[in-house]
Amino acid sequence: MTTAVIGIGLIGGSLALDIRKRHFADKIIGVDTNPQHRNIAQLCGIIDETDTLENAIGKSDLILLCTPVDANISMLPAILDMINGTSKVVADMGSTKSGIARVSKDHPGRGRYVAAHPMAGTEYSGPMAAIGKLFDYKTAIICDPELSDTDAKDLVENMFKILNMHLVYMNSDVHDVHVAYISHISHITSFSLALSVLEKEKEEGNILALAGGGFESTVRLAKSNGETWAPIFTENSEYIIEVIDTYIEKMNTFRKLISERDAEGLKSLMEEANKIRKILN
Repeated sequence: MTTAVIGIGLIGGSLALDIRKRHFADKIIGVDTNPQHRNIAQLCGIIDETDTLENAIGKSDLILLCTPVDANISMLPAILDMINGTSKVVADMGSTKSGIARVSKDHPGRGRYVAAHPMAGTEYSGPMAAIGKLFDYKTAIICDPELSDTDAKDLVENMFKILNMHLVYMNSDVHDVHVAYISHISHITSFSLALSVLEKEKEEGNILALAGGGFESTVRLAKSNGETWAPIFTENSEYIIEVIDTYIEKMNTFRKLISERDAEGLKSLMEEANKIRKILN
């Protein structure tokens, strides 16, 4: 099988590495607007060749959209035009789904599209960030599965199973609510903390000298690529604003208790938060 990977960054590159190694794809064609990404991906053996979007789609059985979510949304209708009436399958790997669900819902080729979100990643970007086994034992979400043709859904499900991923199914809007709370707010918090520290600590040496493991783990996501995350925040703005408002409310509760030096109130609040252990352990 020939697979086109559109966007040869962390997700696209890591997918390419493992679907080749695990014999899911015989040939991988890379498409990327960045010529440096194309060259690196080919030189590193992540892909077999590069081509234009139209040519890659014409040659491929499976098309994986791994570009920023706004680019995925922009490209999908034209790709569905090209593959409508064929056995080709297109799947996006984006972190938001409501927007792409809207632009594809009434397309005559909608059945050939699978809305997917493999929940894996790092704070790094580009083809040099691609790593093997990135997806092993992580969760892959397939949204609105009833709108995809059975064979198209089966193909994408098989890919995720070969990647050792756990499959979950949900509605696109429900997906976007959940990822706003579980994923997107973590990045916003990390970006905000990094900006706060950078504003306060003008001396780089002080940050390096005093930063412990807790700070490093919390602020790690602030190294994430703005070109990837700005479109996610804008596409999922309704639910992210809801999360931010809730987060600010909790921060204000902490602020009030700290300003009042209310140790018992703080302990009670933290004990309530500790209940997350039962879910995450």
